[in-house]
Amino acid sequence: MSIKDKIAVIGVGCCKFGENYHQSTNDMLVEAAFDAYADAKIDPKEIQAAWVATLSSGTSGTMLADPLKLYKIPVTRVENYCASGMDAFRNACLAIASGMYDVALVAGVEKLKDSGQRGLGSFNAHPVFAYGTTAPSMFAMAATRYMHKFGITKETLAQIAVKNHKNGTKSPKAHFQMEVTVDQVVKAPMISSPLGLFDCCPVTDGAAVAILCRADLAKKYRDDPVYVKAIGLAVTSGQPYYQPKNEYVSFEATTLAAEQAYKQVGIADPRKEISFAEVHDCFTITELLVYEDLKFCKKGEGAEFIAAAALDGELPVNPSGGLKSFGHPIGATGVRMIYELTTQLRGQAGARQVKNPKLGLAYNLGGPGSVGIVTILGNEK
Repeated sequence: MSIKDKIAVIGVGCCKFGENYHQSTNDMLVEAAFDAYADAKIDPKEIQAAWVATLSSGTSGTMLADPLKLYKIPVTRVENYCASGMDAFRNACLAIASGMYDVALVAGVEKLKDSGQRGLGSFNAHPVFAYGTTAPSMFAMAATRYMHKFGITKETLAQIAVKNHKNGTKSPKAHFQMEVTVDQVVKAPMISSPLGLFDCCPVTDGAAVAILCRADLAKKYRDDPVYVKAIGLAVTSGQPYYQPKNEYVSFEATTLAAEQAYKQVGIADPRKEISFAEVHDCFTITELLVYEDLKFCKKGEGAEFIAAAALDGELPVNPSGGLKSFGHPIGATGVRMIYELTTQLRGQAGARQVKNPKLGLAYNLGGPGSVGIVTILGNEK
């Protein structure tokens, strides 16, 4: 069974990401949801089911049902590391494609600034090797290995930060809207060598919402719906760095999820067929590895691809500014990527608009590289 062109995105909403001390989790959800309702021109009473993504274990679907008054319908909470938001979107897509529901809502939210959390926190899967391990330290190992194997430098990674921060100045809802230079990135305070402050995405609050429906109902709501073409999800070991064959220069979950999605939509050459991409740049090294894992370029050629990933390049990557500019409120990130893809495919992205987009790809990475999810949307059926 294929879900290609069976589901349409008819509405998206997103609150301003940042240090939202003035807003509660409920405030951000309500703002994003009512933006999406207005965008879809839909009555909230038409929502038949909903999914909410958040990293906060112990909560349930009531965290969405209460602020939005989505009572007496199924509401499900989804948690899958940093890929939670896009996995919530995947679940809604599958539910509509099955014929169970006609209209569904997907939300992602996280309130990190008031919590004292850094996001995922430490990974203590092993009592010795993983003691005190954090996301920066794990991705720093990947950066060190890639530098050794392929000869790149901190200046190479800095180019990705410069690109994404520049794009972020064109995103009014991004956490950071400031340009940086290669020199600033290289000389920034060290977080986990070789990754400095500007190699890492910020800790952020935010919420995003998408409203989906059966594709044959989409024109009831708007003339320019965006269609779901493919979704691939892969889960590998929760401790990938303990695997003897792991080389630290690729995420197997990424390659597997991409292969699934490309097969579903019939893509043979993603570099030529994908118009633009939003990818999980939690760290600069992550984006560079993702270029290669998504087959935008060959292994070891990520540094050469950075120029092609510019906003006016051959295949723009993170035209929104990515996680580097928006930040990474864990549950919200994947849905925020859907927001960006939809906005771009409608031609509504303003100063950051890519030229003549047809297919947009979003990639959400989960945990220590153990979860990969790829979604492809298009503006033609």
